[in-house]
Amino acid sequence: MDGVHDLGGMQGFGPVERERDEPVFHAAWEAGVLAMQRAGRGRGCFNIDEFRHGIERMNPGHYLRATYYEKWLDGIARLFVEKGVVSADDLAARTAFFGEHPEAPATAAVRGPLPPRVPFNPALVENVVRETGARPRYAPGDPVVTRSFHPHGHTRLPRYARGKRGVVFRYHGVHVFPDANAHGQGEQPQPLYSVRFDAAELWGESAEANQRVHIDLWESYLLPGSRRDG
Repeated sequence: MDGVHDLGGMQGFGPVERERDEPVFHAAWEAGVLAMQRAGRGRGCFNIDEFRHGIERMNPGHYLRATYYEKWLDGIARLFVEKGVVSADDLAARTAFFGEHPEAPATAAVRGPLPPRVPFNPALVENVVRETGARPRYAPGDPVVTRSFHPHGHTRLPRYARGKRGVVFRYHGVHVFPDANAHGQGEQPQPLYSVRFDAAELWGESAEANQRVHIDLWESYLLPGSRRDG
């Protein structure tokens, strides 16, 4: 989808400031958010593409102000409500409770027994390869052009790379298709490629000389190009 999260190629947001000796987590709650994300995926509550789409639907102003794990927390909370893990009222009540009792244990705001735990399945977290036997349409060295479209839902084709000419660099095999998987339409696996673009093709005259960018793109994002496109 086109939204504030798709910042690639945009100007005016200032430099990326790297923190010297940055810790893995800046606060204990960030580790808790990571655990929630792993648990939600590993127990089949949501998949990686639903997770990304949940973040993409944040309020734009909130998105620009939020830290990395604040964005994760916002997206996870949205999915937990949509999936029926917790109601919006319960979520608001628990948030208010911990606002007043920040040192309380995690279960303190839950009334009654906790629901049974669904077994954790690591394959739900890591495995996105689906070798279906599908034959790839393109091979390394083939010129391609990316589609120019503006989807309402999730996509992994960034805005700055749409309608651009490139060359297939590598074939990765058949992978789950995010644009379908994020919306409950099944995995619809298809071939995935690394496509090489000249920086000037993406950034125009502001690009650095003799630079190239590689982007992993699914087959349905691509159209055949001509040899001059390479």
